[in-house]
Amino acid sequence: MTQGSEGLSDPRAMRALAHPARLMILNRLAVEESATATEVAEIAGITPSAASYHLRMLAKYGFVEDAPPRGDGRERLWKAVDKRLSVGMEPDDQPEVRAAKVSLIAAFRREVNEEAERALAHVDQESAEWRDATLFGRYRIRVDAEELARLNREIEKLLEPYAARHRSEKVAPEGARIAEAQVNLFPIAPRAVPGLPTEDHDAPRPE
Repeated sequence: MTQGSEGLSDPRAMRALAHPARLMILNRLAVEESATATEVAEIAGITPSAASYHLRMLAKYGFVEDAPPRGDGRERLWKAVDKRLSVGMEPDDQPEVRAAKVSLIAAFRREVNEEAERALAHVDQESAEWRDATLFGRYRIRVDAEELARLNREIEKLLEPYAARHRSEKVAPEGARIAEAQVNLFPIAPRAVPGLPTEDHDAPRPE
């Protein structure tokens, strides 16, 4: 991932971001207006000093920045930079850039999968209203590249008004909470055909 519409391309920035604690910190800051190192440390399961280090690294590569002080201003506050993160593979990527992209996408996918698994494990504890609104779906579609790109833009446009980074608790309706929309659009890659087995292991054995 690089920042902005052009996508992330600096391998140092991508390696800096591809850390579980930093991804959790960035997700927290994308939802909250601002937070201290101590506050993000709790959600990431690390010490405040470790959180301070990770925040400085995120700031170094432009992912977070200082936020306006609160109260007496003695605590340093951080906020996420208001830029959409994106990453994509390009045919002319240098090996170092491609490796950094693969590492970051893998870290991102692990976090996304863990989020969905936690939600699935917790779904029976939700109210009927939230259970009915929850969807774990998978769709096979038939499109060309232009249609897939257009679908991506349409989904982003649909989701944008609900983005937590722009929609504060004051604006959202009563009862609103943080939810997650996970979108994956990709062409199906060929799967190796394993062939027929030489032995049917599932067949019942003669007694």
